[in-house]
Amino acid sequence: MAADGRRHIVAIGGIGAPPGQDQSLPALVAHALTLSGAAAPRVCVLNTAAGDDPAGYVRMYASLAAHGARPSHLQLFMMPNVSDPEDLLLSQDVIFVGGGSAANMMAVWRVHGLDDILRRAWTAGIVLSGVSAGAICWFTGGTTDSFGPELRPFTGGLRFLGGSYCPHYSSEPTRRPAYQALVADGTLQPGIACDDGAGAHFADDDLAEIVSDRLGATGYRVEPDGHGSVTEVALPSTLLI
Repeated sequence: MAADGRRHIVAIGGIGAPPGQDQSLPALVAHALTLSGAAAPRVCVLNTAAGDDPAGYVRMYASLAAHGARPSHLQLFMMPNVSDPEDLLLSQDVIFVGGGSAANMMAVWRVHGLDDILRRAWTAGIVLSGVSAGAICWFTGGTTDSFGPELRPFTGGLRFLGGSYCPHYSSEPTRRPAYQALVADGTLQPGIACDDGAGAHFADDDLAEIVSDRLGATGYRVEPDGHGSVTEVALPSTLLI
């Protein structure tokens, strides 16, 4: 269970070292580890959205180990790498989900029963985090390129958190207008959008703060304005480094 006894989710808009900074573990991921309260947190990485790309696991193992964490991973392609995924996931301090195809990831998770296992992990106080598709998954849905190069709505999230989520809000030119249009017409629920370098930290069911690893990166609350458009409110962020 997390150090303060609450349930935590850190939904990250995008990861990449800020200009001029060389860090073995991104500050936003390190923040999720800190929330666990463990001196040497057990961290399980899921790269299902990227088809369990081995290179992604190698990078995360190296950066997590250098940070003093105890890494593991759950691989589902071509078959699970452990005999009991539930036992693996429920024995962690932190579960981190990488980016890729949100739609494909959720389909595979549901076939393997991970939707129920992850809910039990969240209820137990294991810190959940992820980037891009690994951030969208905790909400009702968000914007995705899972179906092709043109961004489309995805509404098959785990629904641990209410509302929708949009990653890469300022770095990808089509993200902001696509998300705003989908929220305005009701296709996506009102929600939170985050720039690359920013993450939305939820404690229990509520937004606790926006955290960032660079100046200018933040999160936004996006809601319909009742007149066919949206209101976008930039939220104050806490700079981690």
